Formats: sequence, structure tokens, C-alpha cells
Amino acid sequence: MMPGSAPPAAGSGMFVPTQTAGTVLCCMCGVSMQPNPANMCARCLRARVDITEGVPRNAAVVYCPDCFSYLQPPRSWLRAGPESPELLQILLRRLKHPLARLRVSLSGAEFVFSEPHSKRLRLKLRLRREVLNGIVLEQTHPVEFVVHDRLCDSCARAQANPDQWVAVVQLRQHVPHRRTFLYLEQLLIKHGQAALAIRVASAPGGLDFFFGSRSHAARLVDFLGTVAPIQTNTAKQLVSHDTKSFIYNYKYTFSVEICPICREDLIALSPKASRDLGGLGPLVLCTKVTNAIALLDPLTLRVHHLEEKKYRVYNFKAALTSKQLVQYMVLDIEPESPEITIDGSRYQLAYAQVARMSDFGKNDTVFTVRTHLGHRLNPGDLALGYDLYGANMNDDDMDKALLRQNLPEVILVKKSYEKRRRTRRWKLKRLPVEEDLGNKAKGEEDRREDEYKKFLDDLELDPDLRLAINLYKNEDYRSEMASTVGDDLPTVPIEELIEDLTLGDDEEEEEEDGADAGMVE
Repeated sequence: MMPGSAPPAAGSGMFVPTQTAGTVLCCMCGVSMQPNPANMCARCLRARVDITEGVPRNAAVVYCPDCFSYLQPPRSWLRAGPESPELLQILLRRLKHPLARLRVSLSGAEFVFSEPHSKRLRLKLRLRREVLNGIVLEQTHPVEFVVHDRLCDSCARAQANPDQWVAVVQLRQHVPHRRTFLYLEQLLIKHGQAALAIRVASAPGGLDFFFGSRSHAARLVDFLGTVAPIQTNTAKQLVSHDTKSFIYNYKYTFSVEICPICREDLIALSPKASRDLGGLGPLVLCTKVTNAIALLDPLTLRVHHLEEKKYRVYNFKAALTSKQLVQYMVLDIEPESPEITIDGSRYQLAYAQVARMSDFGKNDTVFTVRTHLGHRLNPGDLALGYDLYGANMNDDDMDKALLRQNLPEVILVKKSYEKRRRTRRWKLKRLPVEEDLGNKAKGEEDRREDEYKKFLDDLELDPDLRLAINLYKNEDYRSEMASTVGDDLPTVPIEELIEDLTLGDDEEEEEEDGADAGMVE
């Protein structure tokens, strides 16, 4: 066959020699093998060359049992679960320099089972190294890590003295209720923002969060800025310093003030604010509070979102709050326009005839008002609203609005239901807040309990309010204990409930639930 010609086709009758791979004998044991630069078989190579020589078989790792984190030298602490990728990465970093010094590459690693209480972590490594004239040899290598328990700096400081904090976040809101803090508490629990706090203490007008690190406090402040309109001020105080090493120790204070406007508040805008907001109002309802305030004109269904910086320009207050809501009976309802959706909430303009529940049996006063709740109210329903006809308000903007325009006598806010005591199929988790019993006013405990019950009612009635928080199944709930009175009362669908995790005796379950260890029900 000429060079460059095609090979003969099968069945052409030409003799085609079979190609066989050349073999040689191993220079050590004489076994037939394919040739390689060392002229040695794989068994003889492994017997005479150990690529794991010098690679450590034992090492140590430091573990903090309080915060479930591991020491990453020199001073970093990283949280990792048992046999997690994060833990594997921490352990392999301890072997990085020995492997690089021996010119051994790592091709794989996996955990080997060890007893949870043995304080041992075992790894099986697959190492690869070039030996004897370019031959690449791969071999498994076991490594055992001894776990040494030691508290990290923040946990040690908390164990020695809980008052040895480094940073404190003073969260305040100047309103006559704590509804905002009840909602923020659930957001902090869901996102784990208060898990690193040394302790949480109740204070007049708010809460104090104490941290062992300034960065943890700053992270909480950043989170609060995404869920509420806040204004922040910072300060620091020198505690001690070393003149030789120029090390200064400070205590940091973050003063966070939440905007005093809450959901369902009635606001009277000043003429300047109403003009700047495009003729909104002058009477508006606050329908939602996130990092911006949603203001709704109940007479025109116009909505405006006001950011915190712009709010500070007008700095208006609530003319009437949810504590001043009055219960009305709906006598008649007449829709004015079709139902529409604004920012995910449904509204419908309608004319309603209402009468105060307190007037029944005393007089025949009936009010005809325009409302945005035409899609929810029916004749015979109860509604909560603001009584502008008989309210005693100390607000200059409200007085100007009453003189300037013909305002309605009633502003309806939401549908109401008859009160009844019943058990719920769901529950909430609470933060372990330290109360100052010495400075607590008389009746404060009953007032807070009543506010918490009203907050639970609001969660049950408003699906939009439940979207950002977690509701857990109540294992103590029994359907036969629930009252059958008022079956039209909205309930939370069981699909929205989460199974409540309980801490067992197993150490692995304790580590997995470490982020929720500071929560109480």
C-alpha cells in the first residue's frame, strides 16, 4: 500500500495484520505491562514511592460550642454545620500549605463517619503527584482532626459578663403603642438578624440590642433601613487604650428612630405638603409602612409613596391613631365605581350609610360617607373608622383642613368583627426580651398583652401583613375547642403555616437549630 493511500476495505481479500500493543516486563517483579518511563508496574511503584510522605495525618481545629463556629486563623470565626461544604473548606485550608510545600495536588475529599461525641472529624483525601520521569500517581490519604472546644471572643465576653458589650442599637419610636415593634420582632426572627445579639432589653419607647461586635450592630441597622423608614445617629465612647501599641477600645452606640407614622393612622397634610404631593389629601390614610410610607387618599384612591428623607422635609404627625378608632354599623352600601387594584391591594369607591354603635338606643344619628371599602362592606357589617364629627383633635393642619374644605364626618378604615375568645391553629415566636420590672408602670403588662392580641387579630384579617413573616403550627390547637360563633371570621390557611422545629437531644440537631436557639415561644 502506497504512503498516503486509503486502507483496504474489509472483504477486499488483502491481508491486514492485527495491531497489538507492545508490552514489556516489569524490572522489579517481571510482570508483563505496558511500557512507561520507569519500566515498573503500578504495584511496584506504590510499594517503593509514597506520595503521601510528609502529608500530616493528624490536625486540630478550634470550635465554639455557643455560636457553632470554627476558628479560621488568625482571628476569624466561621459558622458551619456538621459535614457541610463550609466545614470541609475550613478543614482543607488547614492542609493547604503542607500540600503546596510537598507539591502534591488534591483531586478529591470527602467526610468519613465518626461518632458525634468523639470530638473527631475524619477526611479521606485523594492526592495526586508526579513521580519518576513524568509518571502521575494517585493515592488516598486519611486525615483526622481533633476538635478543641473554645469560646470565641464575643461568646467569652458574654459568658464572663453580659454587660461587656461593644455596640448597642437603641431602637425607638415615639408613638403610644408598640405595634411596630411587634411586627419588626417577627421580621428579625425570620431573617435571623437578632441571633448575634448578646441580649435584648426593653426600654421606654423601644428596644435595646447589645452586640459583642460593631459589625454585627451595623448589620442590624442596615437591615432596619430596608424594612422601616428610620433616621440613624452614631456615637462612640473611649473605654481604654494602650499607649505603647496604639490600641483603642471604644463602645459604639447606634440611635435608630423610626418614623412616628404607623399603618392605619389618619394624617392631615399641610397645604404645602398637599401641594407638593400633587394635590393629595388633605386627609390621607397610611396603608403600608416599609422603607417608604404609602399614603392613600380614601376619597379619590390616589396613592403616594413617601421616602424617609422626603418625610423629614414635612415632618407631619398622625392626627388620629388606631387607638382612636370607633366602631360603626353599616346600614347601606352603594358602589360608585368598579373594583381596582393598587399596589397589590383592592379598593372600590362606594357611598355608605353608617351609625355609631354607641348611639344605638340613644339617638338616630346616621352619616352618609364616601369610602374605599366598597368591595368588603355589606349592610349589617361592622366597620372601624375615625369619628371626625365628634373627635377632639389638637392638630393645626387638621383645623386648617376643616376650615378650608368640606371634609367627611367619618373616615372608615377597615371591616370589623365581633370579639370572641378562641384558640388559633397558629402561633408566633418571640425574642427573649429582658424587662425592667422596677420601672414598669401599673397596668403596663395588661396593656401590652392587649396590644399583642390585637396584633394577632390584624395578622389573621390581613393577608398582605402575613407575607413577610413566618407563622408556625400550634400543636396544642384542638378544633373542638374553637367557638362556632361568627364562622365568617377570616382564618389563616393551613398552607401558610410552617412546622415548628423542636430541639432534640442529638447534638447535630442542636447545631442545625443554633440560629434559633435564642428564641422563645
